Amino acid sequence: MASIQYLRPAARRALQIRTCAACGAASSQRGFSVFNRPPPNYEGHVPLTKIERAGLAIGSGVMSLINPYRHDLIAALGEATATPYFIYRLRDAMLADATGRRILRDRPRISSRTLSMTRLRALPEGTVGRAYVDWLDREGVTPDTRSAVRYIDDEECAYVMQRYRECHDFFHAVTGLPIVKEGEVALKAFEFANTLLPMTGLSMLAVITMKKKERERFWAIYLPWALRNGVRSKEVINVYWEERLESSVDELRHELGIEQPPDLRDIRARERAERKKQAKQTA
Repeated sequence: MASIQYLRPAARRALQIRTCAACGAASSQRGFSVFNRPPPNYEGHVPLTKIERAGLAIGSGVMSLINPYRHDLIAALGEATATPYFIYRLRDAMLADATGRRILRDRPRISSRTLSMTRLRALPEGTVGRAYVDWLDREGVTPDTRSAVRYIDDEECAYVMQRYRECHDFFHAVTGLPIVKEGEVALKAFEFANTLLPMTGLSMLAVITMKKKERERFWAIYLPWALRNGVRSKEVINVYWEERLESSVDELRHELGIEQPPDLRDIRARERAERKKQAKQTA
C-alpha cells in the first residue's frame, strides 16, 4: 500500500479525515459502558452493552418462561435476541418486497387511534377487519397493549420489530388461534418458522408448562401445522394490514399460503363437555 505522503494533498486530507472518523468511532465503542452511554438513536431508545444485552436476554427469558403472559418480558426477550442478525434479515425481507418497502416508507402504526373499532365492527363477517375486531372483543384485548421498542439500536430495525409486534393480533385473527397458552405457543412456532426471530422459537419452551393432553396435541397437531405453514407461506411481515381490512380472510390466507389450523377453541370446548359428562356418569 502506498504511503500517505505520496498522495496528493486533497486525497491525503480526505484519507486523514476518514481515518480519524474511524478511530473516533472505535474509541467511542471502546468507551461505551454503563457510565458512558451514547445518545439514543430514537425516542425511548436505551443503548445496551453486550453484557447488559446478554443479562436482559437471560433474565427476561427465564421470567417469561415462568409467566408467559408477561408481554413486557417477552418483548424484552425479543429485542435482546434479535440482533445482530435476525432483525436485519427481517428488514431485508421487507426491502426485497414491494409492499414491504411501502410499509417501511409509510411507517404505519396499529392502535385504537389509527384503526376505528366501530368501523371494523360494521364490516361484513368473513373480512379481515371484522375477524380482527371480533378476535379482540372475544379475547378481551386491545391494539394498545404492545410495548414500544427500546433495545434495538438501528432506528429502522426498531420500527420493523414494532411493526411485527403490532401485527401479532392480526396473525391470531387470521389463524383463529386463541391467546390461551396452547394457542400462543402454536402461533409462536408459526412465527418462528416464518420470521426466524429467536424469541418466537424460545417461546416454544413454554410447552413444558402445559398439561399432558395439551402437550400431546401440540406435538401431534399444532407444531406440524406451524412449521409447515410458517416455512411455505409468504413473509407475513409484508402484509399491509391497514389496506386489507375489507379483504376476505379466506382469500388472504390462500394468497399467503396459510391453511387454517383445527379450531382450538372447539377442541377444548368438546373436551370440557366430555369431562363434565364423565363426571356426571361417575357421580
